[in-house]
Amino acid sequence: MKKIPVIIDCDPGIDDVMALLLAFSRDELDIKLITTEPGNQTQDKTIYNARAFTSYMKQNIEIARGLNEPFFRELEVADEVHGESGLGEVILPEPSLLESDRTAINALHAVLTESEEPVILIATGPLTNIGALLLAHPEVKEKISYISYMGGAAVAGNMSPFAEFNVYVDPHAADIVFRSGIPIVMSGLDVTHKAYVNLEELNEIESMGTDLAQKIGSMLRFYIHNAKNNDFLETDFENGIRLHDLCAVSYVVTPELFEGEDCYVAIETEGRHTAGATVVDYSHRSGKPHNVKVLHTVDREAFVNQFMEAIEKMGRHIGQ
Repeated sequence: MKKIPVIIDCDPGIDDVMALLLAFSRDELDIKLITTEPGNQTQDKTIYNARAFTSYMKQNIEIARGLNEPFFRELEVADEVHGESGLGEVILPEPSLLESDRTAINALHAVLTESEEPVILIATGPLTNIGALLLAHPEVKEKISYISYMGGAAVAGNMSPFAEFNVYVDPHAADIVFRSGIPIVMSGLDVTHKAYVNLEELNEIESMGTDLAQKIGSMLRFYIHNAKNNDFLETDFENGIRLHDLCAVSYVVTPELFEGEDCYVAIETEGRHTAGATVVDYSHRSGKPHNVKVLHTVDREAFVNQFMEAIEKMGRHIGQ
C-alpha cells in the first residue's frame, strides 16, 4: 500500500484527540510529524496532551512545540469546554515520548524539505505554526499537497456571530495561510455541526469495554456536559457531540464522505464585530479565484462508523 504522507498540527483538546485517534488507526497514513500550539488550552498543556495520548496509543512520532502565542492577539483558550487539563477528567499515563529538540517551525521545514513527495497538512487548531512557517520559509509551499483544515464557518460562528474558534484565536495567521496559494479544504462549522455522535452511539462506544473506549467516552461526556452549559458554543445540540476536528482527518482518508464547493475565502482580521470571520464568496461576486474547498455536507452514518471502527481497532492495539 502506498502511504499518504501527512503532518498533523493540533491543539489537544478533546476533539483533537479524536482526530489523532482516527489518524493513528489508518494504515494508509504516514504521519511524519505532530506539531502543537495553544488554542483549546495553553501550549504547555497541548503539547503534554499530544505526547501523553500518542504515547498511550503506542505511536512513535516526533512531537514538536510551536509558538506559544497568536501573532498579534492575546491568547484565549477554551477551558470552559475542554477542562483545566484540556482532556476533561481523563488522566493519561505519563508520556514516554519526549518533546522534540526541534521547534515546530524547524521540524516542519525539515520534514517538508526532505520529503520526496508533497505532504498533506492536517490542521485542527489555530494556524499560528503554519502561518509562521510560510512567513519564514515560503519556498516550502511546493512541498505541501494541500491543507485539510478544521476551522472557519460560512454561515455562523461559535465565538461571535461570524467567527469560529480556531480562526478567531489567530486570524492574522489564518489570513497568511488562506492567501498563500496552497489549496485548502475547509471543514468549517457548516459541516462539523453535522458530524456528531448521538447519545445512543456514545453508549455503544462505552460498551466496547476497552480502556480506550472508556477514556473516549469520558472525554465525550465531559464535552457534552460543558457544551450544553455554554449554549453560545453549541446551539441546536441534538443530544450529541460534534466531532469537529475528526472531519479534517476523515476527509484525507475518505473524501467521498463529504460534499463541498470551491469558493474564494478571505479572513477578516480587524473588524469590530467580525474579527476572525471566514468570508466565503458563495455568490462569486469578488471576481477572485477560488482558494478553498468549503465542505458543507457529510455522510454522518459512515463518518460515525469510521470513528467507532478506529476506537475498536486501536483499543485492541493498545491492549496487546
